[in-house]
Amino acid sequence: MQDLKISLIQSDLVWENTNKNLNNFDIKLSTLKDNTDLIVLPEMFNTGFSMNPKKCAEPINGQTMQWLKAKAKELKASIMGSILVCDNNNYYNRLVLMQPDGIFEQYDKRHLFCLSDEQKLYTKGQKKTIVNVNGWKICPLICYDLRFPVWSKNSYNEKDGYKYDCLIYVANWPERRNYAWNSLLKARAIENQAYVIGINRIGADGNSTPHSGCSMVIDYKGIPKLEFPENKEFIETISISKEGLRDFRNQFTVGLDWDNFEIKT
Repeated sequence: MQDLKISLIQSDLVWENTNKNLNNFDIKLSTLKDNTDLIVLPEMFNTGFSMNPKKCAEPINGQTMQWLKAKAKELKASIMGSILVCDNNNYYNRLVLMQPDGIFEQYDKRHLFCLSDEQKLYTKGQKKTIVNVNGWKICPLICYDLRFPVWSKNSYNEKDGYKYDCLIYVANWPERRNYAWNSLLKARAIENQAYVIGINRIGADGNSTPHSGCSMVIDYKGIPKLEFPENKEFIETISISKEGLRDFRNQFTVGLDWDNFEIKT
């Protein structure tokens, strides 16, 4: 199976201003010179992490979804990021994977951050989503989900193999908790025998909370393959190897010994 080429965009975000953020990402996406399979944007990339859904949430066919559809088609690449969505009178922090043909898949954030009363405004997701990009099985999650290893857990069976090959976390992770961000991303890679990607924003949000980025790509052994600079907008494209992942899993068969369980939602 072919390698997967992923372009990551670590960016500052304009507080609760969809037009400016989409215009800024127009410019950033125009700098992608090489063909890529998947583009990953931060959590709530069009507004920043807002607790004002009445102002910032869009219908599922709204402005940002139309922008994602147009950009995926233009760049001939899938694009992933989360946005605030109003769906059936509920608000969701919803991750969207938009494909070049306009078909999309979605995942609603499961773990809502009670310290900021996120659960009072948003509805939590009920299930994980595994998406397929060029034969790669990818599990997309959002920010605070990183702290919950059971929800992030990979699985294995003889019929279907591994549930996923790559975990991707899109985030607005505050600078003051960088140690946890760095440590947990590596732990998720090691325990799940999968690539892990964490894409985080930089800059201060509307509450003056600083974010320093520290986005990274980690391989199935827990070794960083790409580390973004702190406090700097940065765009990088990296290829991850399916052959290397397959060989490691075949040689170090931890997946055979994983506990089998189901999560009650």
